[in-house]
Amino acid sequence: MNETNAAPLAQETGPASHRTSSENEDSAPIPGALLLAIEATVSTETPDGQEAYERGTALKNVGLFRQAGEQFEQAAQDPAYALKGFAQMGLSLKKSGKQQEAVAAFRRALQVPSTSSKEQVQILYLLGRTLESLGRIPEALETYRWLRREAPQYRDVAMRIESLSTRRTHNDNRQGQGNRPWAKQALQMWQGLMRNGK
Repeated sequence: MNETNAAPLAQETGPASHRTSSENEDSAPIPGALLLAIEATVSTETPDGQEAYERGTALKNVGLFRQAGEQFEQAAQDPAYALKGFAQMGLSLKKSGKQQEAVAAFRRALQVPSTSSKEQVQILYLLGRTLESLGRIPEALETYRWLRREAPQYRDVAMRIESLSTRRTHNDNRQGQGNRPWAKQALQMWQGLMRNGK
């Protein structure tokens, strides 16, 4: 999932191509101007995956994650860029705070038939981290366990599985105790003893 260097795209299009070497960095295009320059290159035809991917990368590099996600989604329509497009779309959505949509994009990337095991492992990790950040612990655990089967020593997966398993067990125990009448009574008795002991 190496990102394509999109700097030549920004320099070849729009007003930036008319700059002279004597101009200083204060006259560099702002993100809005860069967006206009990129949009000026968009043809009315459906772009091929490489063009859309390069535009998405340029937009992502300047922090325009929503627009980048749209370009990566277009790139993913080209089978040659499906994996990269969906993976980068997921990253862009995650950066823009759209975690649920990022999960869907990562899952779509995993469904691309030409995914190598190395790429699959990277996407599974991103998916697991996103699910974990959403508090979807059972799904995150399932994803990390799948990842561990593919690459047992990958990053901090073993530690994450252990941590999430412990948290899940603790939460299950707390929820289970709250549903038992004797647990409620014992808690009330304990609280009463604590109040009387003060």
